[in-house]
Amino acid sequence: MDSFFGSGEDLTMLQMGSRAFIMFIIALFLVRLGGIRILGRKSGVDFVIIIILGAVLARGIVGASPFLSTVFAGFVMIIVNKILAQVSARLPYLGNMVKGKPAVLYKNGKIQWDQMDRLGVSRTDLLTSLRLETNSKHLDEVDMALMEPNGRISFTLKERK
Repeated sequence: MDSFFGSGEDLTMLQMGSRAFIMFIIALFLVRLGGIRILGRKSGVDFVIIIILGAVLARGIVGASPFLSTVFAGFVMIIVNKILAQVSARLPYLGNMVKGKPAVLYKNGKIQWDQMDRLGVSRTDLLTSLRLETNSKHLDEVDMALMEPNGRISFTLKERK
């Protein structure tokens, strides 16, 4: 087994390739175990878990950390993420702390410049999102615009009479 997977950082191409193949299968399993929301929502928490998971599992591939220890660490991260998601769904206050909450960028015919400045969103960014999301060019058709926790800007259009 040691000749196939190696140990430590002095690995052959075959050993590292074998580790990469096994780790790929494990990573797929962990992402599926974590649920589709990790890949679908793309909130700040989801990006953090994906980046850290990749960094931890990569250490097992290159032999910088013991293989099984990195797999276990990845498993723990996914379980903690799942628990945090479940608790956040039941406790809105915690959910807002962890995931964030929407910020009003436009309301009652006025751009909310304090929020725009705080979030680093320009008028051009707002209008670009308006065109991409609604195929509209004019804010006078918008009732409200929100910066969602995932970074996207959503729009509620005024009712047409």
